[in-house]
Amino acid sequence: MVAPPPPLPEDSGAPARGRDMSAPPGPDAPPRPTGFRHEAYLYRGEDEFVAGVLPFVGEALAEGEPVLVVVPGPRIDLLRAALGGDADRVCFADMATLGRNPGRIISAWHDFLAESAPDGRRARGVAETAFPGRTEDEFVECERHEFLLNVAFHEWPAWWLLCPYDAAALDPGVVARTRHTHPYLVEDGASRPSPEWVGLAEAADQLLDHPLPPVPDEAAELTFRDGALRGVRELVIQYAAWVGLSADRTGDLVLAVNEVAANSVRHGGGRGRLRVWREDTESGAMVVCEIGDRGRIRDPLVGRLRPALFQDGGRGMWMVNQLCDLVQVRSSGRGTVVRLRMVAD
Repeated sequence: MVAPPPPLPEDSGAPARGRDMSAPPGPDAPPRPTGFRHEAYLYRGEDEFVAGVLPFVGEALAEGEPVLVVVPGPRIDLLRAALGGDADRVCFADMATLGRNPGRIISAWHDFLAESAPDGRRARGVAETAFPGRTEDEFVECERHEFLLNVAFHEWPAWWLLCPYDAAALDPGVVARTRHTHPYLVEDGASRPSPEWVGLAEAADQLLDHPLPPVPDEAAELTFRDGALRGVRELVIQYAAWVGLSADRTGDLVLAVNEVAANSVRHGGGRGRLRVWREDTESGAMVVCEIGDRGRIRDPLVGRLRPALFQDGGRGMWMVNQLCDLVQVRSSGRGTVVRLRMVAD
């Protein structure tokens, strides 16, 4: 496991709700972060969403700070309308697309910062990762993603991430756990350190060793070895056809499963086990593929950062995250399990 990183900076900056967004921060404004500041903003309904996020974005524009807003499409429309002509100065992305698989999001933030703030200048982001309509498994991965943001960016200079959560629409358990995953909370117009924040060392230690829901009894199962991955691909194709995946999405899923299975052969003792089943949810029918082996992954950020051009290794799991609708990785002394989901078109 990675060594515990240094503690987060103890600044007290906070987005000021209701402030005049056209004016720069005054002498009484809270100090700006000198490192990564990760805040959960608990709001109720559209009006409070705009009331909390608009001043935060407006202050970034007034300070000349690059800002990326990644929220569901309807929230983008609200902010664009509220910003008026300033909306063109803000980068927007739909969380339902970019963050459908939460395993993609850290890479997207890394790319934004590398492009917009390569010299360490201050930058801001807004990210509504957990929103109504996500599945239970997706909410689990959203929580893990929020933990991992602190691990991934604890040494990044001067950027501020505000994470809105609709306390009126989300399950109370989802809202309550923001207090564990975010070092700071914005609630009732005030920002404060979260007394329930678990700390970086504990966040990194617990993230790979957390059980997944059991595999259903009706799942198909196949054991594979080095040089025998054809059967793996054929079984995935069979289930993809049953669920109704398009040719393109079938190809993506087969490529992803093949990559994970090849990793099992290379790093998991020369063999692995594939289990495949169909799930029917409100989001539609999906194929679920689980690859297990005896190896162990120790990097909690595996597959979440875009590999450097000349980096040796690491591309496979990053690609898997880009291809699949949901990726869940669990690893411990008992072995590694990677579970992939692809929803029918």
